[in-house]
Amino acid sequence: MIRSDTKDGQLTMTINRPEKANALTEAMLVELADIIAVTDARVLVLTGAGKVFSAGADLDDVRGGTLATSPEWERLSTAVANFAGLSVAAMNGSCAGGALGMVLACDLRIAVPTARFFYPVIKMGVLPQPSDPARLRNLIGPSAAKRILLTGARITADEALALGLLDQISPADLLSDVQTLTAPARAADPAQVTAIKALIG
Repeated sequence: MIRSDTKDGQLTMTINRPEKANALTEAMLVELADIIAVTDARVLVLTGAGKVFSAGADLDDVRGGTLATSPEWERLSTAVANFAGLSVAAMNGSCAGGALGMVLACDLRIAVPTARFFYPVIKMGVLPQPSDPARLRNLIGPSAAKRILLTGARITADEALALGLLDQISPADLLSDVQTLTAPARAADPAQVTAIKALIG
């Protein structure tokens, strides 16, 4: 359910479960984190198949166990945050719940105009992943972060761009725009990309 493709120094990982709105199981979280942790690619792109990036946790798994609070969510976002090259979330549609964690951990975020973003922990009675609130605050500020986490607000792509949650909206060809966006990093010395990221902090 995870498709991995490597070409010209770029690892593209596609959540490939469109019949379930790319809902994530614990096994999928493990697979994503394991691959990202060991890749030597210069660029990492996370995207989804179909019209939704990811609906978050698979509700069948949530009802049957502890997926909602699994440490694998945090392990995945940490693997993305620790990736040495340029990481990009290429959101082909909406992103909900825990799936937002790996998106927040990416260096850049680009989405189609119809994408929506929400993290309804307040309605589910659980806490967000440990690193997500700080990453969200750093991107959009404390007030907007509280609005998303404490009210379950649904954010449009245009609003996400204005807030700083998105870096770019792609109205025509998402993956083509991603290729243009990542071309300089793919062509650069990997050590230079890593050093620039370290300087930014």
